[in-house]
Amino acid sequence: MSDPMSFEVIEATITSMQAALAAGKITSRELVLIYLDRIATHDKNGLTINSVLSINPDAIFIADALDSERAAQGIRGPLHGIPILLKDNINSGDQMCTSAGSLALAGSYAGEDATVVQRLREAGAIILGKANMTEFANFMTDGMPSGYSSRGGQVLNPYNISKPTGGSSAGSGAAVACNFCMASIGTETSGSILNPANLSSTVGIKPTVGLVSRSGVLPLSTSQDTVGPIARTVTDAAIVLTAIAGYDAEDVATGAMKWKGQSDYTKYLVRGGLEGARIGIPRDYYFEELTDEQHAIFNAAVEAMKERGAMIVDAADIKTARRIGYSSVVLNEFKSAINAYLSKLPAGAKMRTLKEIIAFNNEHPIEALRYGQTTLLAAETTTSGTMTETAYLRDRANDLQLCKIEGIDATLAEHQLDALLFPADFGARITSRAGYPSVIVPAGYTSEGVPFGVTFAGAAYSEPALIQFAYDYEQSSLVRKPPSLKSYL
Repeated sequence: MSDPMSFEVIEATITSMQAALAAGKITSRELVLIYLDRIATHDKNGLTINSVLSINPDAIFIADALDSERAAQGIRGPLHGIPILLKDNINSGDQMCTSAGSLALAGSYAGEDATVVQRLREAGAIILGKANMTEFANFMTDGMPSGYSSRGGQVLNPYNISKPTGGSSAGSGAAVACNFCMASIGTETSGSILNPANLSSTVGIKPTVGLVSRSGVLPLSTSQDTVGPIARTVTDAAIVLTAIAGYDAEDVATGAMKWKGQSDYTKYLVRGGLEGARIGIPRDYYFEELTDEQHAIFNAAVEAMKERGAMIVDAADIKTARRIGYSSVVLNEFKSAINAYLSKLPAGAKMRTLKEIIAFNNEHPIEALRYGQTTLLAAETTTSGTMTETAYLRDRANDLQLCKIEGIDATLAEHQLDALLFPADFGARITSRAGYPSVIVPAGYTSEGVPFGVTFAGAAYSEPALIQFAYDYEQSSLVRKPPSLKSYL
């Protein structure tokens, strides 16, 4: 192809791109160059979305190798030669550091891939770079804007740069929305995939805790962390999830997956998937926080699902919803988790403890402490790191009782539901503590151009059903549109 920049990648899907690659209309090398050009034009200039934190200098070489492999013996699968971005808290054994957006870890090289990265490479994906994120997954301090990190600066919302990006996988969501990559990998403790996916008009899958390995991921919470895909379509997200899910001996949370086996989530991409599905709406779950516009978008989505044959139970209220308050679980788990992660870094790593990160920040206040580090300090000084605190033990048990047993489980059973439906990322407040999965899909836009989605949530390992419902709704609505990347100011 004489001019690779003339090839249209805007809103291309993995399937359509594989067809173009197979037909010789483009090569993976040329695809990488197109994405790099778009990043240069719109992420680092123009609106300066600032979603990409670092580029993998090996990306073009990897693309060349995969192009040669394609020609010699065919493809490994649907991700062969497809560029993907990683959130900056996911280890990669290359020339990119893993910093979680922190200047203290700006020179921290993991030396080896996280398990999810190993699986992506084995599937033939090209790791294009690292996406910017809210520093330490929004566990740095009070008052830090979502999408800000001291190392990477502020990620902007490409649909309206004056509005929030969502966190903490802000760069992962914005980059996919802007067509800077085919898909990205985010992480979630409580809303960090669902929230940026909602505000970037993308599809986010927050898996059951234990479906995808967290080994090699800079942690926040032992009990709530999970890793999942962000893409422009449910199909692309399901393809990526299929590649990264499964048992990993390095992550005990995936133990159940050893017996469940590997699943092909693309099997659930069927039209008519909502026919006869019982979907419950927890109307008392903080719906008063929605604006009239957001209510209208949500209700229109519900009507679309009814037209597809869904049996809507409205309202299917979660009786414990208003009893779920502050929990000390994440605060107590962070210190132990981050210290264990840092202790495993290669010889020569400058940071080995949370205490050392705090000290570095104090020594570089202008660069590192624009918004302070109150949360890091609280984790270091008020928790033991042993998870023996009475408050922690009681809060962990209480979270499971109110969110899982008496919450989602009880509501699903009472109304014989296949899933719950939440506006935007509202469900993250309860699904995160239960460790349960969610899939968010674009549903519309406000008059200010801000995206708004709907979330399907269910019990543990109900990803097949959630993907089926999300796909059928998506195909009936097809509301997603790319951002114009023109100034709104």
